[in-house]
Amino acid sequence: AQFDVRKNPILPTIQARLNDLALKAAEDRLNQIRQDIGSRKDTNSAAIKVQEAGVDKAKVELTTAKKNIEAMALRAHRAGYVSVKPNTSINGFFMDGMQLPYYQVGDTVRAGMVVAEIPDLTSWEITANIAEVDRGHLGLDQRVEVTVVALPERPFQARVKDLGGTGGPPWDRKFQCKMRLEDPVPQLRPGMSVRLQITIDTLRGALWVPTQALFESGSKAFVYVPSGNGFAPKDVKLERRSESQVVVSGLNEGQVVALADPDQQQQQKKPAGGAAQALPK
Repeated sequence: AQFDVRKNPILPTIQARLNDLALKAAEDRLNQIRQDIGSRKDTNSAAIKVQEAGVDKAKVELTTAKKNIEAMALRAHRAGYVSVKPNTSINGFFMDGMQLPYYQVGDTVRAGMVVAEIPDLTSWEITANIAEVDRGHLGLDQRVEVTVVALPERPFQARVKDLGGTGGPPWDRKFQCKMRLEDPVPQLRPGMSVRLQITIDTLRGALWVPTQALFESGSKAFVYVPSGNGFAPKDVKLERRSESQVVVSGLNEGQVVALADPDQQQQQKKPAGGAAQALPK
């Protein structure tokens, strides 16, 4: 446009005026572009900052996602084996004593639920439900002889750790006794059954009979011994009692005693439940 304006002295007036107008319009466009350049730089800078902020946000989200993925992978905090727990949240009707199914792939769980555990194989505890009648015979730190059913050739030693509260129906009251195993071996596994023997005292020259052979009426204890063609009650003194045996005095070694009430058996017209002998303990 500037070159065209230089020709104006030799051009007609109208053409010269058009060149001036064209030059003015070109200068206006140039000024507008120069102004737009600053605005576009600011706009582009803001857009770059927005994109950079988006990149930073994406990096944070990526880091969070990686942490979440890593958190979904459970890592053992000690050496051992994984013990899957029963699914206590399963819907259905289960009677007491029925075994709940273990967790399986696809089961729904909630936060805080224990799905599996790695037992500490260096610390073992035995739990037993013992009849209430034996509670007074036990005490803390009492020695226990343990036989694991799966490892019968290896005897173990334990000590009484805790005596829990008594519960259950009136005819079968029991309390929970916890014992600490002193000499564990790697072959042990949680849930194994054991046989326990707790020696609370040693009675010399004592006689014992099965628990079902002893009958009580008020403050008296008696057994049924043969008399004529039947049985007759004989008073005895109860010295010590356990769940399956009672130590008594007032009987002779080898004395035959009834294991059921003969009078009740006769009333029901049923044969007597059998007999046993008093045995030395």
